[in-house]
Amino acid sequence: MTRYERVADTTAHTGEGPLWHPEEELLYWVDIPAGKLYAYDPATDEYDLAYETEGDDEPLGGYTIEADGALLLFTHGTVSRWEPGSDEAEPVAEIDGAETRFNDVIADPEGRVFCGTMPGEGDLGDLYRLETDGTVTPVVEDVDIPNGMGFTEDLETFYFTESEEHVIYAYEYDRETGAISNRRPFVEVPSDDGVPDGMTVDEEGSVWSARWNGGRVVRYDRDGEPVDEIELPARKVSSVTFGGPDYEDLYLTTALADGDRADEGDGAGALFRVSDVGPDGVPVFRSRVGLE
Repeated sequence: MTRYERVADTTAHTGEGPLWHPEEELLYWVDIPAGKLYAYDPATDEYDLAYETEGDDEPLGGYTIEADGALLLFTHGTVSRWEPGSDEAEPVAEIDGAETRFNDVIADPEGRVFCGTMPGEGDLGDLYRLETDGTVTPVVEDVDIPNGMGFTEDLETFYFTESEEHVIYAYEYDRETGAISNRRPFVEVPSDDGVPDGMTVDEEGSVWSARWNGGRVVRYDRDGEPVDEIELPARKVSSVTFGGPDYEDLYLTTALADGDRADEGDGAGALFRVSDVGPDGVPVFRSRVGLE
């Protein structure tokens, strides 16, 4: 018996960044290189294209939900605010030094945003911290694909996935300043077991890590030990989040990349939902960039 439902049968090149918007009761996610933002409504079991970036070369690498309900979109060095239902987004910040597109982002408890950039020709990626006033600080440099991030329940530890190293790291996190320090491995994934990608943390403090080229999501307890996994009909499981009014449902994005479903799996590029996984999720933190 399968544990999943296919709720949006898109064929996204790189489906990513699922987030539940509690006021709208919608699940948003993106197709990064296509610059498309989708919205799924579980009440109607339908999804729509909510927003699309302008131009053929404007990827949408990630987004956060702002404190006022808008979405903060991260494209190629530019950060913009988008009001749901509108056709345009308003630029609010630039990330100086970001030569490539964003890949994964997360708001912290104070409204800052940690945002990673992809490696480029001759350069590795970086992790930046965007302050609420729009200033930017590099916090981890020379990263070979910065990826999924999260916080422990006590807000003293920050998780950061370095995909090509096959490691999810844990850092000490200072909520007052946003500083991270004292890196240590939390999970080390064998090189032949897929690549750790996007992640989320549930109400029990467990980490759910999507496995690119591993066809599943893996749940790790607070000690970094695997305690559950859910397989999907897609090799490239890219990210994961909890959604629904009570955060009881697990949503997972997948990617088709440059392949086809014959090779990548019958569900490659689709959005999936898994109910009754055990623990519930928790609401994501809201960004406050440009609001103060």
